Amino acid sequence: MIPPAASLTEQLAQRLQQPVDAAARQRAALLLVDWLGCALAALRYPVAAQLRSVVQLQSFGSATALGVGGRSVNDALLLNGALGNVLEMDDVHRGAILHPGPVVIPVALAAAQAENADSIALLDAVVRGYEATIRVGRALGRGHYRYWHPTSTAGAFGAAAAGASILRLPTDALADALGNAGSRTGGLWQMRHEPVPTKSLHNAEAARSGWLAAQLALAGMRGPRRILEGEQGLFAATAPDAVPEQVIAEEEDWLIHSTSLKPWPACRHAHPAIDAMREALSGLAEADIAQIARVEVRTYAEALRFCDRPQPSTELEAKFSLQHALASVLVHGRPQLDHYTAEACSDTDVLHWRSRIKVAEDRDCSLRFPAHYGATVQLWLDDGRSVERSRIDAWGDPECPLSADDVIAKAMALAQWGGVSAGLAQSLFGQVQALPNGGSLDALNTMLARVA
Repeated sequence: MIPPAASLTEQLAQRLQQPVDAAARQRAALLLVDWLGCALAALRYPVAAQLRSVVQLQSFGSATALGVGGRSVNDALLLNGALGNVLEMDDVHRGAILHPGPVVIPVALAAAQAENADSIALLDAVVRGYEATIRVGRALGRGHYRYWHPTSTAGAFGAAAAGASILRLPTDALADALGNAGSRTGGLWQMRHEPVPTKSLHNAEAARSGWLAAQLALAGMRGPRRILEGEQGLFAATAPDAVPEQVIAEEEDWLIHSTSLKPWPACRHAHPAIDAMREALSGLAEADIAQIARVEVRTYAEALRFCDRPQPSTELEAKFSLQHALASVLVHGRPQLDHYTAEACSDTDVLHWRSRIKVAEDRDCSLRFPAHYGATVQLWLDDGRSVERSRIDAWGDPECPLSADDVIAKAMALAQWGGVSAGLAQSLFGQVQALPNGGSLDALNTMLARVA
């Protein structure tokens, strides 16, 4: 029983000890496929080379650092914890406004490798890590999101929960791990205004600090139990509109099922507009598309705060540009990875359409956010006609999910973008899919070690 005066982290720790069911494990395996595809694709980028140059210098260990080999859990997390978010194609939880996978999954995987855990323990750790991340993230509120990077803030709690699950910590020790992870967590959005890869570093550090907190709890180190709701705790310091009850609210199922996946290589805030644009264009003949005079996009305020970027010049800026995303759809159709490169930013056809796209806030969309990420696209033709399509949710949300085949196809394309052969990628994802049915973690580890 939870004592009546128990803190939020103590109550959360009690909830995290519940047994994980088969359906949640299946979902965890699918999300592991998605994360691995994203991480493998990131291997072609400079930030991967920079991190690998540091990790390669460290001593051998039993956790696999992608493209490097066996290293300690901590060193593997420096690399693996950063890679999943580089392409902005990682999973997202709308209500929490964060990405659980890039932080939680690397911890669960590396810890399972280091502790010789089995496949079921790995998947259970993923489920529990998602649960902690989402519950804390949705409690932080939109005021926190204004300045703080919730994937890093809440992700540290999820990392601690995943590590604690692998280490089989009792409830009291898990509460200590959550307290110590939360005591030093955070990450400021200023890095979004400069051409730096610091966002990925936030995720790696959240993963590393959560794992350290779990290890210290195993060794008996206490942590602050009221790190969330205390007078100088996380809510008081960083979350002016925190909703503490969201940490412990009753739910019908594990929250890993409410996570969305991204089909398009852009910031999630751009996805509903991309979907609405594709639907609007689907009803037009090719001759009509040539007559489009202007495009109006109406969406929620946070989408504009992050993605109103009419003149992107780099890959990162393109991923955070509504104008570029929709211009690319007009030129190329279905979004692809190579539509968001620096070279694509200067494509003359894309430049032509970007100048015709105007964005504005839709008050109804803003009111629905963050429970729903919506947008309306209206196309105005030279002859005065207009076509309008709206999305309340985007493809990949629980309301309109990606199928398992869609996720595998996405992961395959991502892995090959990162330079991994189709044969190796297929074997890797096959091993991951087998995990819920008793598939061998050793076999997966063998495949991961082959990634160059």
